[in-house]
Formats: sequence, C-alpha cells, structure tokens
Amino acid sequence: MSDTSPTPTFLARHQFLIYRLFSLSGLVPIGAFLVVHLLTNASILGGAASFQSRVDLIHSLGPLLVPIEWAFIFLPMLFHATVGFVIIANGLPNVGSYPYVGNVRYTLQRATGMIAFAFIIWHVMQLHWLGKPFGGGQFDPHHASSSAAVALASPLVAILYAIGVLSTVFHFANGLWTLGITWGLWTSPAAMRRANAVSVVVGVVLAAAGLGALGGMRNVDVEQARATEKRMDDVRRMLEGQEPLPGAPTATRISHHNEER
Repeated sequence: MSDTSPTPTFLARHQFLIYRLFSLSGLVPIGAFLVVHLLTNASILGGAASFQSRVDLIHSLGPLLVPIEWAFIFLPMLFHATVGFVIIANGLPNVGSYPYVGNVRYTLQRATGMIAFAFIIWHVMQLHWLGKPFGGGQFDPHHASSSAAVALASPLVAILYAIGVLSTVFHFANGLWTLGITWGLWTSPAAMRRANAVSVVVGVVLAAAGLGALGGMRNVDVEQARATEKRMDDVRRMLEGQEPLPGAPTATRISHHNEER
C-alpha cells in the first residue's frame, strides 16, 4: 500500500527554527531599532538643535549607514513581516505558542501587525530617501526638524501617524509578552503577570515617546528651526574645512554681530 500523505512543506519541516527566528527578530534588531527611533524622535521636545544633533550623530556613519540599515532594519523587517503574514494565513501553525492568550489580545496582535507593516512602508516611502523615486523622501537629515514638520503638517497625515505609531508600539509591547512564552521564559501564572506588567510599562513609555514626538514635530516653528539647522550645518561644514552654504548668517557671523552691538 503506497503512502499518499502529502509531503510536508518547507515551513512545516522547519517550523520550530523559523518561528523562533521570527520571534527573536521582533526583539532584536527590530524592537531595539523601534526604541532608539522613537526616543530619537522624541528629542524634538528639547528643541530643533537637540533633534538635529541626534540625527547628525546617526548620519555621521556616512557610507556605512545604508548597509547597516539594510542588514539590521529592512531585511529583518521583511523577514518578520513575511513570516507574520504566513502565520496569519495559517500557513505556519501557531497553536502552542499562545496557549494563554485571549482571543481579543491574539486578534489585536495580528491586526496591529498588518497596520504596522502598512504604516512602515508608507513612512519609509514618505520620509526616507528610498521614497524619492516615488515622490517621497521628504525628510532632509540636514534640516531634520523643519523637513519633518512640513511632512507632518496635514491633520490627516498626523492622524494616520498616530494610528501607525500606536499600532506598532502595541505590536512590539505585546510581542514581548508572547516572546517569553515562545522561549519558555515565563511559564507560571505569576511570571506571566509580571511579564505582562513590564510589557504594559514598555508600551506606555514608547507610546508617550511616539505621540510626543509627533506633537513636537507638528509644533515646530519651521523658520526658526531652519535658522538653527543652518547655523549647525555651517559649524559642521567649517569643522570639516568646507565653505558654509549661502543663506542665513553663520554662527561665527552672528557671534561677531552680537559683539559689535
């Protein structure tokens, strides 16, 4: 009698490894990047100079920035999103990884994952240089505050960003809780309650940072920010032995002008 049972798919054969890599990638590097990204953006609350200095620090990587972005941000995100959609489509069984999760929490994790994916694609196309061929790429790293403020000026855009940020934060914070179950880090009800409290605190802090950054960027005085960014760019160019770009007075000229007065 011949065996007519279907051949297991690649996903089914390697489910254990794939699911753990999927779970781990949600924490490192994606989750780590999310935390750094939101906290960096929240520095706008300290003023245009504060935000610009942090953006300059990131872009000081120079030619290394692009390969680092692909290796530690874009490719892990694509892997995580691909496996996530397979799980949603029931191509990769997920029973056993969520033995204690209620239906509402389970559904929200899946829904926010899809919203976060759509939001990140839009966010990258709108602000990142990768979006320039499609009419995006509105963020200028040398004019961080002013360019972000212009890009987020529309109330509709701000609302969509708030939804995207909150969905992404919930997906990550709730994912911390489920990651511990996947890896067997908390198995008792008491451990799960403690882990749940930690995930709630992380979620609240990151949501506050994300929404605070959104509000701060929308409240930026664009002209003042541009003047600040110009002075900082002039200083940077002078330190690198370059001539300041024409435009607003340089930091040195402003200093001399104040002394004359």
